[in-house]
Amino acid sequence: MAVGAASATAKIAIAALVVAIAWPAALRAQREPGIQVSLPPGALRGQAPPIVQSHGVLADRRVRDLLVNGFPARLHYRLELWSRAGLFNSMESEIEWDVVVRYSPLDRRYIVARVEPGDHVINLGTFEQMRGVEDVVSAPYLPAIRLPRHRERYYYNAVLEVEMISVSDLDEVERWLRGELRPAVRGERSPGTALTRGVRTLLVKLVGGEQRHYEARSSTFTVEQPAER
Repeated sequence: MAVGAASATAKIAIAALVVAIAWPAALRAQREPGIQVSLPPGALRGQAPPIVQSHGVLADRRVRDLLVNGFPARLHYRLELWSRAGLFNSMESEIEWDVVVRYSPLDRRYIVARVEPGDHVINLGTFEQMRGVEDVVSAPYLPAIRLPRHRERYYYNAVLEVEMISVSDLDEVERWLRGELRPAVRGERSPGTALTRGVRTLLVKLVGGEQRHYEARSSTFTVEQPAER
């Protein structure tokens, strides 16, 4: 491993350790459902990614009822890096990922998976109770966003959209989780799929699973030493 890469990995590991210590206090402070984006310690703000975590976004009773009745939940995250150089703010980079939660009535268990860029699916666990689901969904996450490249002022903006997947997508979701299709939950349809994303959204609303939108912005920070390319 190159020296620069090893150094960057060590800095990210330090940031993750700091987050692990501060995470319980952050969750206690955040009582309302939502999303948070927290900057790493000052010296690492141009070297390590921020910490993104959501809280209470599956607590709504309607969401839980739909889950138990066979409608998977899709949590779509987007993190943006914005520069404040010049007259107008400009977006420097962004990254998106998904968390899918579904309930298996046969096993009476909840299954949680994260879809990272490149359609890489990570199994986050199987749980008997929603408490376990909430714990893993609200855990801090370090997204692999492209870091600042200049000595400027920046901020991060995090967006989370929670929606219930319609019954017409259930079969495709199952096949996707087995790796047979590209993710239906991202709105990327195969040529033979009849429903478009717009029609699917309409069906979602008809079953009472209207979309929830959450957004949060970090404080502005100045990068003195950009990350190594």
